[in-house]
Amino acid sequence: MGDPPEPPDEQPAPPPAPDAEGGECPRCGTPYEPFQEYCLECGLRLPVQRGIIPALATAWRRRFSRYPGDWIWPVLGLLIIAALAGAVAILAGSGNGESATKTRAETQETVPLGTGTGATSSPTATETSTLPTESVPTTAPEQPPLPPPSNQLTEWPSGQNGWTVVLSSIPQSAGRTNAVNQARQAMKAGLTDVGVLDSSQFSSLHTGYFVVFSGVFDSERDARAALDRAQDTYPQSYVREITR
Repeated sequence: MGDPPEPPDEQPAPPPAPDAEGGECPRCGTPYEPFQEYCLECGLRLPVQRGIIPALATAWRRRFSRYPGDWIWPVLGLLIIAALAGAVAILAGSGNGESATKTRAETQETVPLGTGTGATSSPTATETSTLPTESVPTTAPEQPPLPPPSNQLTEWPSGQNGWTVVLSSIPQSAGRTNAVNQARQAMKAGLTDVGVLDSSQFSSLHTGYFVVFSGVFDSERDARAALDRAQDTYPQSYVREITR
């Protein structure tokens, strides 16, 4: 019998791919080699990373110390697409602007006018003189309100705030007729712009009264100037602001 055949030489394990990367077992924390399928300590099937995203993640970890997550790749892809779209839009806009400018320049060429004999004549400039025009107001000037007749009570202007001289305040339970009669007596005494207010329609007055007043003034100073004359007949009169 001859000598037994020698066992074949053991082939060395293939080196790991450049993008392969080991790690630690997620169950027991034991380190494992690249492309290892099971943990040698606890037997857990190890995660296998294949595809372009794991390869990119591995390259990122080798380049930088911290990997933000797989979400970074779709975001980067969208940013690159948006940048390319913006560049294309800018180039298209500049090309359209140049063509539009060229078209306007070609269409604005002047065409000489002929007389029919072959000679052209330039248009004669006609000198015109500009006469000054008087500006006409677009709106009519505001006319001051007409004073009421001597026997008619004064109505407080709608929507206007101001000052007045209060002659008396009559409870509404006594009726408006009583207040109107007192207002007419004040007119006979020589007071002007006399009227009756419903205090419930004005925030500056106490509700529940008919107020007999004299005068519609823009300022407290003007109202106090008229107070002296009113107090000759109505000593209890006083100045009051009227607001809606």
